[in-house]
Amino acid sequence: MRLSGKRIFLCTIVLLFLIALICTAAYLKSVADYKRAVKETTLNDVDISAVPDGVYVGEYDVNFIYAKVEVTVQDGVITDITILQHKNGRGKSAEIITDRIIEEQKIDVDAISGATNSSVVIKKAVENALSEKCMQNNGIR
Repeated sequence: MRLSGKRIFLCTIVLLFLIALICTAAYLKSVADYKRAVKETTLNDVDISAVPDGVYVGEYDVNFIYAKVEVTVQDGVITDITILQHKNGRGKSAEIITDRIIEEQKIDVDAISGATNSSVVIKKAVENALSEKCMQNNGIR
């Protein structure tokens, strides 16, 4: 049986529509997973005064947002936080949260309005840098 040009065209359109539908569904699932990951992110209390002097690297990834930071601690105080990488979409403005962390000497500071998700990811990256496991991996303790 031979297919006419119109049938081939229609089959192609239907196939392309189904592919687009599947891709859209996969993307929407990824977005939902990312939003859930941010929402479920918890920050643990880190006793900064107990962190030995050093430079620590930490990262946190929730797919659409990723941050890698370098945290400098001297005499039990965070003296510097450098953002090494920040995949952020529209969350670039969250990068000033490092100033708040240094100023308040705690990780769980208020998020940057309009960049809440990036704020959470950066704060978690800082926490991960100063976590016991990360300090061991950086050769401390």
